[in-house]
Amino acid sequence: MAVIISDIHDNLANLAKCLDYCRAQNITTMICCGDITNSDTVDYLAKNFAGTIHLIMGNVDNFDDGILTHYRNIRYYDRKGGHMIMDGKRIGFCHEPYHVKHLFAKGMYDIIFYGHTHKPWESQEHGVRLINPGTLGGVFQKATFAVWDSETGEVALQILETM
Repeated sequence: MAVIISDIHDNLANLAKCLDYCRAQNITTMICCGDITNSDTVDYLAKNFAGTIHLIMGNVDNFDDGILTHYRNIRYYDRKGGHMIMDGKRIGFCHEPYHVKHLFAKGMYDIIFYGHTHKPWESQEHGVRLINPGTLGGVFQKATFAVWDSETGEVALQILETM
């Protein structure tokens, strides 16, 4: 299983709740679709999530990406996107939804995660599932994140106020 988060916008209280959930569920893979915002939040995330973090740069991230070399659990990608394979599934991820086209040009994916809009959303394009986990920071929408079961393909949206 993997947790998918986006648009934290330095909301450490919500991030802590999400990380508590991850610990309770033994989730060891995270995809962060950008907009962490500052270096303090990067530090908090890296030190409080024991697994691997796949981190995309967001449009309002305001930290020197040189600090990321200090964290062995962070894999960092630019805004255009990253990719990985998990349980045989090809996964793409980016920040802004218009970068999904860039990922399509790179190759075929089973699923693509993206952020930026703050709105949880699922659709399908070119036979690929596109999923936005919403905003963990709770900016303009309720605070949400997603949990993806890579074995079953099921995606569950988690709403923080109900936790």
